[in-house]
Amino acid sequence: QVQLVESGGGLVQAGGSLILSCAASGRRFSPYAIGWFRQAPGKERVFVAVINWSGDSTYYVDSVKGRFTISRDNAKNTVYLQMNSLKPEDTAVYYCAADQGYCSGYGCYALLRGSGSWGQGTQVTVSS
Repeated sequence: QVQLVESGGGLVQAGGSLILSCAASGRRFSPYAIGWFRQAPGKERVFVAVINWSGDSTYYVDSVKGRFTISRDNAKNTVYLQMNSLKPEDTAVYYCAADQGYCSGYGCYALLRGSGSWGQGTQVTVSS
């Protein structure tokens, strides 16, 4: 398994932006699909976005399309989540997850659902 460490969370006003980072170590960084999930207080953990190993395919939950962008830098073994136009309902602990394999689009989400590699999470709080 790959080890994952998230960073970049914090407190931001509605309409603001944050960039989350997920640093991977351990086994080879590629070919892993890596993505983000989030868990709001009292709710289940839900999928947010995923990117395939080559970085040319992404998949997002509808609620963040057009506001969030996932990207990766394999030279730095890091995946990023650029979050713009943040809303109070984006408040959650954000986790990154990884699973080995080649995929594209929805297939990357399906791959990630079985992931056994998770980070410890980073808190994002959006004030109204």
